[in-house]
Amino acid sequence: MEEPSSEVTINNPADITVIVGYFLMVIAVGVWSMLRTNRGTVGGYFLAGRSMAWWSVGASLFASNIGSGHFVGLAGTGAAGGIAVGGFEWNALFIVLLLGWLFVPVYLTAGVITMPQYLKKRFGGTRISLYLSVISLFLYVFTKISVDMFSGAVFIQQALGWNIYVAVIALLLITALYTVTGGLAALMYTDTFQTFVIIVGAFILTGFSFAEIGGYSALIAKYSSAVPSNISSLDAQRYNISPQCYTPRQDAFSMLRDPTTGDLPWPGVLFGMTIGGIWYWCSDQVIVQRCLAARSLTHVKAGCIMCGYLKLLPMFLMVFPGMISRILYPDEVGCVVPEICKKVCGTEVGCSNIAYPKLVVTVMPSGLRGLMLAVMLAALMSSLASIFNSSSTLFTMDIWTRIRPQATERELIVVGRVWVLCIVAISICWIPVVQAAQSGQIFDYIQSVSSYLSPPIASVFLLSVFVKRVNETGAFWGLVCGLAMGLCRMLPEFWFGTGSCIFPSQCPFLVCGVHYLHFAIILFSCTSVLVLLVSLCTEPIEDKHLHRLVFSLRHSKEERKDLDWEQEERASRAQKKAKDRRVEKANAVTEADGDKKSGICGLVGRFCGLSADLQGQDDEAAEDSEPPMPDISEEPVWKYAVDSNALVMMAVAVFLWGYFA
Repeated sequence: MEEPSSEVTINNPADITVIVGYFLMVIAVGVWSMLRTNRGTVGGYFLAGRSMAWWSVGASLFASNIGSGHFVGLAGTGAAGGIAVGGFEWNALFIVLLLGWLFVPVYLTAGVITMPQYLKKRFGGTRISLYLSVISLFLYVFTKISVDMFSGAVFIQQALGWNIYVAVIALLLITALYTVTGGLAALMYTDTFQTFVIIVGAFILTGFSFAEIGGYSALIAKYSSAVPSNISSLDAQRYNISPQCYTPRQDAFSMLRDPTTGDLPWPGVLFGMTIGGIWYWCSDQVIVQRCLAARSLTHVKAGCIMCGYLKLLPMFLMVFPGMISRILYPDEVGCVVPEICKKVCGTEVGCSNIAYPKLVVTVMPSGLRGLMLAVMLAALMSSLASIFNSSSTLFTMDIWTRIRPQATERELIVVGRVWVLCIVAISICWIPVVQAAQSGQIFDYIQSVSSYLSPPIASVFLLSVFVKRVNETGAFWGLVCGLAMGLCRMLPEFWFGTGSCIFPSQCPFLVCGVHYLHFAIILFSCTSVLVLLVSLCTEPIEDKHLHRLVFSLRHSKEERKDLDWEQEERASRAQKKAKDRRVEKANAVTEADGDKKSGICGLVGRFCGLSADLQGQDDEAAEDSEPPMPDISEEPVWKYAVDSNALVMMAVAVFLWGYFA
């Protein structure tokens, strides 16, 4: 069997015109937003000047979440196991409401830009915020970026037959370009544009797919018989193929499955997914940063509702098309013989990951194929750009300011942009590892890694926002012991491999026998108990340090004495000394010297949002008094409007869960 990617390629004028037109529109939107927003300050570059409207926040939340990993991963897992994977998406409908109604008000009143910064104010010290910064950057590079690049590469191979390195490097560089020049506002405007492209393209493909098989009733009838024609072992000495390896699951159309034999057991779906969701939606920098950029709390809540409604779509636009792909191409998407799978998609454990790309290059007519490639590129670039911007914020605000507390505003923005380029370089170097580690179902890989590393972080954030009694010692030991427990499960699983139906893993049952979603529940519970026990056995934090840092004190008007005030004081003294040195240096430099420097440097500075008068802004910022207290008040009319909308959305979510359960 020949490699399918060489059979169908996007090489006709209609498709190429659509792709080029799409890229020109994205660049135009990025340049427009770059010119109209203030990128010369930390607030302007990293938080879009806190001026984004609800529709932009909602679209950006959705676009940041839906990467190419979702198109490839959700459709692939849907093809392999049915609709249960859609539970990850529908679970988020409830979690985004927690984000908008409970977590963001505290983050806003705390006056923070990053999540480690919040923990630093909440607990004092530096070890917790440093731990979170480092582990977040590690997760960004080796799970999110690598998974998205692998997914994009799978699609590009199927559609274009391009060299993976050329395609991914080009995408990374274009993405990095508008991240570096535009800041968060450019990302959020391009996200809004790309969300529209993603949804329109996916709707068109879903329509063509259902038309191809004859509607939803045909999907239910035909899925159970989507079996590959070749099911015989080509090497009987090495492996045997049992019927369960190639027969679609009997519970494919159920979301809540058996707690012991189900591939996604219902206790894990209801509780384990929620724990991962709290980490991802309520404490992850990529997501929370979009909410902090909103112009008011009402806009945050409306944006979360919009994102929730959009999260209803992936089940219909990705999971169902993945299942349709298995019906139409059982020999390729549903292949089971390792040697055949190797020819079809380059990996022996199965080819369900090609389900969505295969549909695009075969079902869509010319022109629309180009649109769908543009959609995949939109998803990939949007997700990568979000991670680039958020990781540069983390590195700049939480790590660089420790190395150079006297850093000026201009320096912080430059360092943030250089860090994006470093992330790009590391990501490109990681491509061979991603290629070598093609696991059978990429979405399971993402969720399992999250289940081993994120529950301690979710526990600490949840307790730090809602339980005043939790202190630094309890939170730190909870994080450390939780990480150790998670690694004790994750490392053996990677060492022995997760295995497949034909080649089961040799990992001992005692270590790997518990489903990863059940393990997340155990890990979260153990971490929470440890945090509370250690906190109760040590000194509590006084209320004067907690005003507007916990949910119960979010409306407090009393002055807060931050636990990290000594570090802030040292940083401001260092900045004052640096300012004095700049003033002396400026007085020594003649006007003529200034003219010599104004040519190409000025042009580059304007392009990157570093205007000539930024130094003056630095000095003014240094002299500013303490910033005004954040306002989380809401107009009653709009407050009731978003609250009632949230209730409607929850009712829709409960109905859908009940219907498909």
